Amino acid sequence: MGAELAQAYESARLVFEEVDEALGQNLSQIIWDGPADTLTLTENAQPALMAVSLALMRVLERDKGIFLKDKAKFVAGHSLGEYSALCAAGSLSLADTARLLKIRGQAMQAAVPVGEGAMAALLGLDMADARKLAEAAAQGDVCQAANDNAPGQVVVSGTRAAVERAVEMASEFGARRAVLLPVSAPFHCALMQPAADVMAGSLAGVEIRAPAVPLIANVVAGEICDPEDIRARLVEQVTGLVRWRESVAYMAGAGVTTLYEIGSGRVLTGLARRIERSLEAKPVGTPDEIDAAAQALTAGA
Repeated sequence: MGAELAQAYESARLVFEEVDEALGQNLSQIIWDGPADTLTLTENAQPALMAVSLALMRVLERDKGIFLKDKAKFVAGHSLGEYSALCAAGSLSLADTARLLKIRGQAMQAAVPVGEGAMAALLGLDMADARKLAEAAAQGDVCQAANDNAPGQVVVSGTRAAVERAVEMASEFGARRAVLLPVSAPFHCALMQPAADVMAGSLAGVEIRAPAVPLIANVVAGEICDPEDIRARLVEQVTGLVRWRESVAYMAGAGVTTLYEIGSGRVLTGLARRIERSLEAKPVGTPDEIDAAAQALTAGA
């Protein structure tokens, strides 16, 4: 992940080096060569995914002359991607973003002992029915909607017993399918409150600037620019619902016609097309995709 990019562009390589220096860790070697079980530890995966996204953004700016402030109406990111979006928009420094995501990953993993929490994807349910299912499955435990990803795709999170009950009961509420997810902790639910407390302390000491373009924040599905509002929402999103479906719909309603997914993978590109068919969504994760995006954005200047 990211190795081809670092080999092709010095500007990308320098991003990985800066992240390594900020963390006091050779994270770039893990990103490029693994082992996979080390990379997928959430304390490594979170800054790693951010590093790849920012390396791509740096290439667009420094090598292709495509600047976010000139081309974008908004930035947005799903969960940890919100940090990447803020860094790309100049709200957070790269070093602070890397350190915050390392802390966030460690705090989220420590909040709930391994095996005591779980998450499950509910397919074919809208948010209202997913919430009813989560409430019915809780039975005194924690079970909450965690990610509203797209129409008919909601993720619930909570104690393992409650989430397993939700999977068993899903068909009764009209779900087409329910699947336990291979995650290390129950993210975006009340069980993450200890991690939210850690992030409140960590974010308090970090400079946050107004972003070059507004952020569509996960927990409000609307635009924010005020640094103190951003700080508060970053704490809130640790336990809060990721309102991705609404966030994408908000951007479409505000006149956005094209979304660029700058990072590793194409998950958000696929979700965007399900949320709003009028949107054109394009992944930017390889040197070839960088070239294509730069050409399209230059042509549309």
